[in-house]
Amino acid sequence: VYRIFVEKKEGLAYESYSLKRDVNRLLGIKGVTDVRILNRYDAENLPKETFDFACKTIFAEPQIDNLYEEVPEGADRVFAVEYLPGQFDQRANSAEECIQLAFKGDRPSIRSAKVYLLSGDITDEELAEIKKYVINPVEAREASMELPETLAMKMDLPETVETMDGFIAKDREELAQMVKDLGLAMDLDDIAFCQEYFKSEDRDPTITEIRMIDTYWSDHCRHTTFLTTIDKVTFEDQFLQDAYDKYLADREHRPHEAREPHGHRHAGRQSPPQAGQTRQAR
Repeated sequence: VYRIFVEKKEGLAYESYSLKRDVNRLLGIKGVTDVRILNRYDAENLPKETFDFACKTIFAEPQIDNLYEEVPEGADRVFAVEYLPGQFDQRANSAEECIQLAFKGDRPSIRSAKVYLLSGDITDEELAEIKKYVINPVEAREASMELPETLAMKMDLPETVETMDGFIAKDREELAQMVKDLGLAMDLDDIAFCQEYFKSEDRDPTITEIRMIDTYWSDHCRHTTFLTTIDKVTFEDQFLQDAYDKYLADREHRPHEAREPHGHRHAGRQSPPQAGQTRQAR
């Protein structure tokens, strides 16, 4: 496994400058005097000469980036962040594709991470706050600073799949605790709906079934935002409120032909909700 660190040159490290500002102002941690962010690339299944060439053509641009074989010294606190296993790593994927296309060979294995170098008087509690701000636990985790022996992911295949014993007998409080313990994206009503289904089958689900349902019912896949019910529209600015009310009144009194061009209704077109009117978004 080969490793390289890439950092934007001084004057171009906008991500680092932005994070330092957020740490100082948003988090209120004034002791941080400098922040540096390095992109780390680990590569496997490619010749050393190919990796060396890729360092200056694919992993970095010599005009705007600095390259390091080791983490630069001088920082008071150092930590790295990587994607969770199974999460798509766009940076690594793009590097793999570029190397394969450039050298017309087998696709290498690439893994990327961000390395944060912090300088200043930083307590353990402040470092924890910074990590919490930087690391989104839904998609990322703190990474080891050690060079791995291989990038191949080793996973033990389960011999049996866990069954959620007692699921169909749980009350709402127990279901709510289950959602919290498993970190599910679905809400209490969603899991209660699932419970009713499995009651009809007279069996408890497996953890795989719950995880699959949770994935496909997540807001990213299902867009629960579209199910929002609009009960009333009001504006704090009276001028805007008057204009909106006049607009509704004008629509109400216009002839059908004026409201709907060419004398027909367009698919998907909806009038804005009247005050007090309920509209189910489609």
